[in-house]
Amino acid sequence: MPHVHLRPGCHLAVTWGVSDSFGGMTGALLHRSRAFVRLGGVAVDVVTFDLRPDYPALEPRLRASGELIDGMTLTNLWDWLVGTLPRSDTDDKAAARRVPFTPLDNDPTYESVVRDGREIMRIRSDGNGNPLQVDHYRANGSLAVSDRRDIREPGTTGGRVIVWCDADGTPARRWRSARSLYRWWLDQLRDHRPTTLIVDSKTSARFVLGYRRPDLITLHVVHASHRQGVTDPLQVRASRADVFRTPDGFDRIVFLTERQRDDARLILGTDAPLAVIPNGRDVSPGERGPIDRDLTRGVVLASLDKRKRVEHAVKAVAAMSGRVSLDVFGDGPERAKVERTVAATDASVVLHGYRSGASRELADASFLLLTSRSEGLPLVLVEAMASGCLPIAYDIPYGPADIIRNGHNGYLVPAGDVAGLTAAIEQLLALPAARVAAMRRQAIRTAERFSDESVTRRWAREIDRAAMQRGLPPAAPARALAFRLRRGMRRRLRKLPGAQRLKRATIDRLR
Repeated sequence: MPHVHLRPGCHLAVTWGVSDSFGGMTGALLHRSRAFVRLGGVAVDVVTFDLRPDYPALEPRLRASGELIDGMTLTNLWDWLVGTLPRSDTDDKAAARRVPFTPLDNDPTYESVVRDGREIMRIRSDGNGNPLQVDHYRANGSLAVSDRRDIREPGTTGGRVIVWCDADGTPARRWRSARSLYRWWLDQLRDHRPTTLIVDSKTSARFVLGYRRPDLITLHVVHASHRQGVTDPLQVRASRADVFRTPDGFDRIVFLTERQRDDARLILGTDAPLAVIPNGRDVSPGERGPIDRDLTRGVVLASLDKRKRVEHAVKAVAAMSGRVSLDVFGDGPERAKVERTVAATDASVVLHGYRSGASRELADASFLLLTSRSEGLPLVLVEAMASGCLPIAYDIPYGPADIIRNGHNGYLVPAGDVAGLTAAIEQLLALPAARVAAMRRQAIRTAERFSDESVTRRWAREIDRAAMQRGLPPAAPARALAFRLRRGMRRRLRKLPGAQRLKRATIDRLR
């Protein structure tokens, strides 16, 4: 029996794409989806839109590593279009014939993409490697989709037409924008069912924004800081501007911490549909590391990019003159910079690259270093605490200060203060063993607030509240009963004399 009453019907977890070395956002999406399946008894379809050519090979790997479980599927737009035939519709075919249709049959400049020995895509690009046209092929060699992106001027990005073909490669349906295709596809996945759609990716949020259908609830999770700068909460990142400009384009905008929600209200106002739901994480006692462990071993679990500034962690450890070691798990565009930082010191630092399941290292590590410029609520902090690994983190917006009590269950350091990181490690090493053990136990207790069951119940409540605000029935029995009583009262009021005078006050009291 499900432990949590989640709204029945279709559940879509929407992101732009899933990479082999996915980071915290995708990890949180997959973890939440598994919790929905296990605790809520619903099926979840993880939906992607990118051009990755090997999703059929990725899915078994994700299942083998436990990231996907029974009840979860991974569905990509382009693979779906290739594997599905358009319905026969005369009007659709006539419209498709009226748009530019120039398959890459005789163009010698295209790049061929092969999967399992057969051609699956042909890509024509401009001089900078930007795709101008992508043609997708079925297993029988017929053209499935021709996606041309240089309609206004050949050879220059501008204007787009996507043509979907029938079994013999004849145009059968067309879209003049990616946005219209994406929304049409979501309609196909929903298939008129009651649907809860949670979008994590800020790229995908732009085209889900304002997507409204009967019996559809949409929620967007803001995983990182919305701020353009560190000091002014009123300056919004360009990548978040569309959502912050039209917050009622979603039924809920979900933040990971109350501090960020409150800062967002300064911009969006008190009527914006905002909620706070942290990322969940359950670590059983068997997965927790020993309380007594090597005090000198530190870890970093982070992408090697500018926002994470992992080189700060390397410098902090280097200042310890070889008394501590640091294992860095992650990869990214700043790897060469981090490697140079390591090479310039004699610190005991090992860059392991991306490793699936690297969070298991937390059970043996003494401390975790988090040196980001900004975050939402880093899942790695909860994972570290649940494993008994003490976090030492920059006090940034948002996340660390919402979970770490300095000197109690970890350490907070002024943002960007490398010497402060070193001092915090020194402080940890100088503590009596009993005090360190108490801090580890307190970290574990802190992480228990973020249990999957607790977090999934919060999701259920917010989804139900959003449904009721749309006039849709909630899933939880108590809320469903209140919903039916309120709806019945509305109907009776309409039949009474003077109902219009009584309606507002009576319904307000029922709320």
